[in-house]
Amino acid sequence: MIYLIKNPAAWRFTLAALVGPTHAASPPADQAPLQSAPFRSFQPQVKLRWNQSFLYVENNGLPTHPMMVGITAWQQQVPMPQSYFGENAWRIPLKPIAAQKPQTLKGHFLRGAIALAANGIPIFNPLNNRGEISQEIGELDQWGGHCGRADDYHYHAAPLHLQSSLAKGMPIAYALDGYPIHGLTEPNGDPIGKLDECGGHTTDALGYHYHASTTYPYVIGGFHGEVVEREGQVDPQPRAHSVREAQAPLRGAKITDFKSSADGKSFSLRYVVNSKPASVDYRSNDQGSWDFVFTGTDGTKREETYQAGERRSPGSPRGRDGEQKGRGSRSPSGRPSQKPDEKPAPAAPTVRTLEDGNRFVLKSPKVADGGVLPTAYTGDGAGSTLPLEWNGAPVGTVCYALVMHHLDPEGVTKWYWTLYDIPKTITSLPENVSGIGKLGTGFKGRIGYEAPHSQGPGAKTYTLTLYALSAPAEINVPPSKVNYEVLLAGIQGRILAHCDLNVIYRRN
Repeated sequence: MIYLIKNPAAWRFTLAALVGPTHAASPPADQAPLQSAPFRSFQPQVKLRWNQSFLYVENNGLPTHPMMVGITAWQQQVPMPQSYFGENAWRIPLKPIAAQKPQTLKGHFLRGAIALAANGIPIFNPLNNRGEISQEIGELDQWGGHCGRADDYHYHAAPLHLQSSLAKGMPIAYALDGYPIHGLTEPNGDPIGKLDECGGHTTDALGYHYHASTTYPYVIGGFHGEVVEREGQVDPQPRAHSVREAQAPLRGAKITDFKSSADGKSFSLRYVVNSKPASVDYRSNDQGSWDFVFTGTDGTKREETYQAGERRSPGSPRGRDGEQKGRGSRSPSGRPSQKPDEKPAPAAPTVRTLEDGNRFVLKSPKVADGGVLPTAYTGDGAGSTLPLEWNGAPVGTVCYALVMHHLDPEGVTKWYWTLYDIPKTITSLPENVSGIGKLGTGFKGRIGYEAPHSQGPGAKTYTLTLYALSAPAEINVPPSKVNYEVLLAGIQGRILAHCDLNVIYRRN
């Protein structure tokens, strides 16, 4: 049975209940679990229910504090309400179980949430899905958050600012393994003792608990408790849903302002590129769709309407009149086109599900999606091209184009392989392929494949993107001039679908 909290004033909490060990037995059915205490401070935006095993936390995914201001590495995502309700609610174990072997966050759990803040907003790994520290590369706003590919707002750093809204001693969040996350001191104000590799420790007053920090790992370093990792995230957990395609990075942009209306239906984001102002204004209408107005740095406006639940193929936006627009208004990945001073960026990783239900998939017999790139295909080895296979191309495909790229810590795109005019009859590329399609350059300017050989520390993600085209690329320059941007411009308006394969490189 699940119980709804209807009368918070009738709750009977003692100080011991607020700060006592979190491994206590489940409460009687007429009492709220002690884990609910911090979330109560953010009602009615946060709704709570529970059973004998879990506390369920529901909300629309939007905090009451301001958002987005200060971001300088922006993916053009904007905060949109999410439906974290019912079966899609967040759940916190009421009886966490210590794992036999703690699980580190480095190289793991790079997708989805690792914790839930007291205001109901999810907290992700301090590393983004490319293995970079979000807090240290300009991806986060002044509150430690930003928007993901589904326009879902979440934190990548502990929201210490929530302490001003919480009673003294309350945790600011709960990790998804069920253990609380406290601030920079113990609840009674004492300094923090020695922490383990997960960023936590055990005390007589609290039992096991984590502490946030103002340096890496910012939130927690790993899971002390039992969790299941599946497809790079804690499983199960709620899913965010977007009404539009994921966007591309916009280099040089800085977000300066964000506002929402009192009724939560209208939003306005302001940013600058090279000191030139631009904006995104959007609102929910009564038909279950969203109207967007994009104002570019040159003052021109573009309007789009996105229908909730609609899955459009790339390059097929719908205007306010509901009619399909020409593909010329979209970038090669099917995203809104950028202004002349806003250079295009690569498609974000995805496997495209087409309107006919087929899946356009790119894979390799040598490495799985998200796997480590074997040495033979890097600068540490022979520097061979990776063998590739694909299937599920849409009807009407005439040829293919292939790009391999990586975003460096400053958000600059570097490309390692550009190959185009691949015949439609080809569905695989052998290792060290030659004689198939036409080769362009790598970012150093040489024709051919430039194997990853980064000098920097840590794991880095490289994305291979295959485009199914309705016509050959329109390129009128010699191969030595075909770089990443030339190729993307040459396939503008010809993309039927694209699919990605992500590989990880760590310098030996």
